[in-house]
Amino acid sequence: MTGKSLSERIGDLGRRLAVEAHAAWLAARDPRVPILARILAIAVAAYALSPIDLIPDFIPVLGWLDDLIIVPLGLILVRRLIPAPLWTELHAAAEAASERPSSRAGMAFILLLWAGLLYVAYWSVRTSPWH
Repeated sequence: MTGKSLSERIGDLGRRLAVEAHAAWLAARDPRVPILARILAIAVAAYALSPIDLIPDFIPVLGWLDDLIIVPLGLILVRRLIPAPLWTELHAAAEAASERPSSRAGMAFILLLWAGLLYVAYWSVRTSPWH
Protein backbone atom coordinates (compact mmCIF):
# COMPACT_ATOMS: atom_id res chain seq x y z
CA MET A 1 0.00 0.00 0.00
CA THR A 2 1.56 3.30 -1.12
CA GLY A 3 -0.88 5.80 0.39
CA LYS A 4 0.15 8.90 2.27
CA SER A 5 0.40 8.91 6.02
CA LEU A 6 -2.08 10.88 8.12
CA SER A 7 0.48 13.59 8.86
CA GLU A 8 1.23 14.00 5.13
CA ARG A 9 -2.48 14.29 4.33
CA ILE A 10 -2.95 16.87 7.09
CA GLY A 11 0.04 18.81 5.74
CA ASP A 12 -1.45 18.72 2.23
CA LEU A 13 -4.78 19.98 3.58
CA GLY A 14 -3.03 22.82 5.38
CA ARG A 15 -1.17 23.85 2.22
CA ARG A 16 -4.40 23.72 0.18
CA LEU A 17 -6.22 25.88 2.75
CA ALA A 18 -3.33 28.37 2.71
CA VAL A 19 -3.51 28.61 -1.09
CA GLU A 20 -7.30 28.99 -0.96
CA ALA A 21 -7.00 31.71 1.70
CA HIS A 22 -4.43 33.53 -0.45
CA ALA A 23 -6.77 33.24 -3.44
CA ALA A 24 -9.53 34.74 -1.27
CA TRP A 25 -7.18 37.59 -0.34
CA LEU A 26 -6.47 38.19 -4.03
CA ALA A 27 -10.21 38.10 -4.71
CA ALA A 28 -10.81 40.73 -2.04
CA ARG A 29 -8.49 43.09 -3.88
CA ASP A 30 -9.76 42.37 -7.41
CA PRO A 31 -12.33 44.89 -8.73
CA ARG A 32 -13.87 42.24 -11.01
CA VAL A 33 -15.14 40.32 -7.97
CA PRO A 34 -18.70 41.16 -6.78
CA ILE A 35 -18.76 43.40 -3.68
CA LEU A 36 -20.41 40.82 -1.40
CA ALA A 37 -17.77 38.25 -2.35
CA ARG A 38 -15.03 40.83 -1.73
CA ILE A 39 -16.32 41.61 1.76
CA LEU A 40 -16.62 37.93 2.65
CA ALA A 41 -13.20 37.21 1.11
CA ILE A 42 -11.61 39.89 3.30
CA ALA A 43 -13.21 38.41 6.40
CA VAL A 44 -12.25 34.82 5.55
CA ALA A 45 -8.69 35.64 4.51
CA ALA A 46 -8.15 37.84 7.57
CA TYR A 47 -9.46 35.13 9.88
CA ALA A 48 -7.48 32.37 8.15
CA LEU A 49 -4.23 34.34 8.19
CA SER A 50 -4.72 35.94 11.60
CA PRO A 51 -2.92 34.54 14.64
CA ILE A 52 -6.03 35.30 16.71
CA ASP A 53 -8.80 32.66 16.68
CA LEU A 54 -12.27 32.48 18.22
CA ILE A 55 -11.06 29.46 20.19
CA PRO A 56 -7.29 29.50 20.92
CA ASP A 57 -5.34 26.69 19.26
CA PHE A 58 -3.73 25.58 22.53
CA ILE A 59 -7.10 24.18 23.69
CA PRO A 60 -6.99 20.52 22.61
CA VAL A 61 -9.34 19.57 19.76
CA LEU A 62 -11.65 22.61 20.19
CA GLY A 63 -8.87 25.00 19.20
CA TRP A 64 -8.57 23.36 15.81
CA LEU A 65 -12.28 22.93 15.17
CA ASP A 66 -12.80 26.57 14.28
CA ASP A 67 -9.97 26.36 11.74
CA LEU A 68 -11.38 23.14 10.33
CA ILE A 69 -14.97 24.43 10.10
CA ILE A 70 -15.08 28.23 9.83
CA VAL A 71 -12.29 28.72 7.30
CA PRO A 72 -13.36 25.98 4.83
CA LEU A 73 -17.02 27.05 5.01
CA GLY A 74 -16.05 30.66 4.41
CA LEU A 75 -13.86 29.65 1.48
CA ILE A 76 -16.70 27.60 -0.01
CA LEU A 77 -19.01 30.63 0.23
CA VAL A 78 -16.42 32.91 -1.37
CA ARG A 79 -15.88 30.41 -4.16
CA ARG A 80 -19.62 30.20 -4.89
CA LEU A 81 -19.96 33.98 -5.09
CA ILE A 82 -17.13 34.39 -7.62
CA PRO A 83 -17.54 33.38 -11.28
CA ALA A 84 -15.66 30.12 -11.99
CA PRO A 85 -13.23 31.49 -14.64
CA LEU A 86 -12.24 34.37 -12.36
CA TRP A 87 -11.77 32.04 -9.37
CA THR A 88 -9.59 29.77 -11.52
CA GLU A 89 -7.40 32.74 -12.43
CA LEU A 90 -7.11 33.90 -8.81
CA HIS A 91 -6.41 30.38 -7.58
CA ALA A 92 -3.66 29.93 -10.19
CA ALA A 93 -2.04 33.18 -9.06
CA ALA A 94 -2.18 32.04 -5.42
CA GLU A 95 -0.75 28.65 -6.37
CA ALA A 96 2.12 30.30 -8.25
CA ALA A 97 2.83 32.56 -5.27
CA SER A 98 2.95 29.58 -2.92
CA GLU A 99 5.70 27.98 -5.01
CA ARG A 100 7.97 31.03 -4.85
CA PRO A 101 10.62 31.11 -2.15
CA SER A 102 9.92 33.32 0.82
CA SER A 103 12.16 36.24 1.62
CA ARG A 104 14.02 36.21 4.93
CA ALA A 105 14.97 39.85 4.39
CA GLY A 106 11.30 40.74 3.92
CA MET A 107 10.40 38.85 7.08
CA ALA A 108 13.15 40.65 9.01
CA PHE A 109 11.91 44.00 7.69
CA ILE A 110 8.34 43.29 8.80
CA LEU A 111 9.50 42.14 12.24
CA LEU A 112 11.62 45.28 12.65
CA LEU A 113 8.68 47.40 11.53
CA TRP A 114 6.42 45.79 14.14
CA ALA A 115 9.10 46.17 16.82
CA GLY A 116 9.44 49.85 15.92
CA LEU A 117 5.68 50.39 16.10
CA LEU A 118 5.51 48.63 19.46
CA TYR A 119 8.35 50.80 20.75
CA VAL A 120 6.58 53.98 19.59
CA ALA A 121 3.39 52.83 21.34
CA TYR A 122 5.34 52.00 24.51
CA TRP A 123 7.19 55.33 24.42
CA SER A 124 3.98 57.30 23.87
CA VAL A 125 2.34 55.61 26.86
CA ARG A 126 5.38 56.10 29.08
CA THR A 127 5.71 59.82 28.24
CA SER A 128 1.98 60.48 28.35
CA PRO A 129 0.90 63.09 30.93
CA TRP A 130 -1.81 60.66 32.11
CA HIS A 131 0.71 57.96 33.03
